[in-house]
Amino acid sequence: MERIMTLTPDVEVPHFIKYMGSKKKIIDFVVNAINEVHTGGPICDLFAGSSVLSGVLRNQSQVISNDIQEYSSVLAKAYLTNYQWSMHPNLIDDVVQRARSRVEEFLAANPQLQFDYNREFTVEEFVALEESQRSLIHHDFSQFEYHLFTKYYSGTYWSFDQCVWIDAFRSVAEEYRETPFYNAILASLMFAMSYNSQSTGHYAQYRDATNDSSMADIHIYRRKEIEPYFSRKMDELINTLHENRHPFEVYSLDYLDCLEMIPERTVVYADPPYAFVHYSRFYHAIETLVRYDYPDVRYKGRYRTDRHQSPFCIRTQVEDAFRQMFQKIRDKRSNLVLSYSNTGMIELDQLENLAIATFGRNYSVEVQTIEYLHSTMGRKEDKSRNVEEAVVIAKLL
Repeated sequence: MERIMTLTPDVEVPHFIKYMGSKKKIIDFVVNAINEVHTGGPICDLFAGSSVLSGVLRNQSQVISNDIQEYSSVLAKAYLTNYQWSMHPNLIDDVVQRARSRVEEFLAANPQLQFDYNREFTVEEFVALEESQRSLIHHDFSQFEYHLFTKYYSGTYWSFDQCVWIDAFRSVAEEYRETPFYNAILASLMFAMSYNSQSTGHYAQYRDATNDSSMADIHIYRRKEIEPYFSRKMDELINTLHENRHPFEVYSLDYLDCLEMIPERTVVYADPPYAFVHYSRFYHAIETLVRYDYPDVRYKGRYRTDRHQSPFCIRTQVEDAFRQMFQKIRDKRSNLVLSYSNTGMIELDQLENLAIATFGRNYSVEVQTIEYLHSTMGRKEDKSRNVEEAVVIAKLL
């Protein structure tokens, strides 16, 4: 009988974005649960999100990564690609130089657009500077193909200068689309965007300067630069991500459509959204970075109008969403590890009973729990909270 290798969670995984649902802090708990039902076949991360599980499992198992949000596929491929960095020994310098040339060309064509943060401000002066950048959404930049972030997001999550650099890096990334480095470049840009953004770690809404304290905090982020963060992350990838001998597949599908495609005896790891908040509200900006489609945007947060609405976040639909997922996995004779928490839309014991009823007598169903401090990505009293994280394990007998 073939010996099944035990998966190890003790893997150095580069960090790309600040992500509310990341399981990085409890990855041991998740991987140990997967080990209990892994039979040597592929592992499907059904709601991949930040794709940290792909990072942990690279070069350990065949991985199928899926998430309906396209930015997740970029992160998964960045983790899973079999890199031969020696093919392009000057990659970082080449990308940065090309981006800098585009920035210089754009600024030379728009000399009237200068927004200087390297001085002292009153709150009123600072607010006026921010608002003047936000008005660029009405400006015509069409002489440049890549101007989306400069037009849509200047003075919001990022400054005008930061947005010009984001557009420049995105333009350069496209030149590498047919190479193994494309997704690494985009993922590194997402990292730079995340750590230069003046929001609280996601893109649900940017902050306004309402007093000296909030102005000072926002001012710190406005004076940051995209390029050093990009270069540092690319350098980290080159030094940590090398060979991946295992095949992988990456999809941007609805979870039910993905389950139709997986082979039998797959281990499905499912980490659906737990609560009423839709993740597309929090990460719309990096979805737009990947799609770069100049979408219609609305409201203060400048959200895409086509944001995905998950049935797992809708109280009247969540139970049926779980039932359909369980049925598809059962029909594929596959095993399930489902992450859930005591903050979810339905009670854990109700979810366990639903799994027992749906999987039937040919499956064993077990619940394991762990307590940990969950970050809400906020800046107020509710910045983090103690939650009971659970895994529901359904195994074919």
